[in-house]
Amino acid sequence: MRFSPLSVSSLLLLAACASQPKPPVTASKPLPKPTPHVPAGPAVQGVKVGKPYQVFGVTYYPADDRGYDKQGIASWYGPTFHEKATANGETYNQDDITAAHKTLPMPSWVEVTNLDNGRVLVVRINDRGPFVDGRIIDLSRKSAQLLGVDGPGLAKVRVKRVFPEGDWARGAPVLASAPAQNKPALAPAPAAVPAPLAAPPVVVAAAPAGGRYIQVAALSDEARARALASVLGDFGPAFAAPSGTGMWRVRIGPLADVAAADLLEDVRAAGYPQARVVTP
Repeated sequence: MRFSPLSVSSLLLLAACASQPKPPVTASKPLPKPTPHVPAGPAVQGVKVGKPYQVFGVTYYPADDRGYDKQGIASWYGPTFHEKATANGETYNQDDITAAHKTLPMPSWVEVTNLDNGRVLVVRINDRGPFVDGRIIDLSRKSAQLLGVDGPGLAKVRVKRVFPEGDWARGAPVLASAPAQNKPALAPAPAAVPAPLAAPPVVVAAAPAGGRYIQVAALSDEARARALASVLGDFGPAFAAPSGTGMWRVRIGPLADVAAADLLEDVRAAGYPQARVVTP
């Protein structure tokens, strides 16, 4: 039997294809095991919820839990991680008012109440942790100092998600003079706390043109906001007013421009470092 040159070429090509070995199938590599406070990538714009991840054999599922409100143990971390990357790509500064949480979005804000001494602080979540059973938040050194956690190292706290408005999201007011309460975190303020000097809507409406206020805090709990306003009465007319977003602004004023600037330094020196001057 004879074959044309074209037929022979076709047969050779088929034989070559049949004899060519198939590439080996490689097993997919297992996902790397995350470690505490290790960055998950470059900094991103906006809110980052993140995918499930595993640390020390435990899988965590980040979620945008807008009603988060839990009690547990707070710890803090400082020099070892200072100036290292956080889980959302920021640079950790132990002197910023931030914290690490295992599942809440980054950034998000939580109101931390130290149940041992009654202090309250709003902190920004920008890292993951703590990866220890029973602990629900890992505070920066500064946050721990303001809450009175840096000395004992651990404290029982209530962590509640809040949604600060506008520029106030950058701050983190502390209720430094609140007394310790051996009561549930949701207990109302003691009856002996006096009412604010004036109803908030009346004070705001009466503010003169060009008047200034010192905003000391923005809290989610009305009773605590009013209690703080009563503590601040020595500085001037202090009040707590609703912001319309679920937060209560604690302010002093109205004040003249020069008086506001002078008083601001006194308020900060008294233990409210995030106080700032605002307009009505």
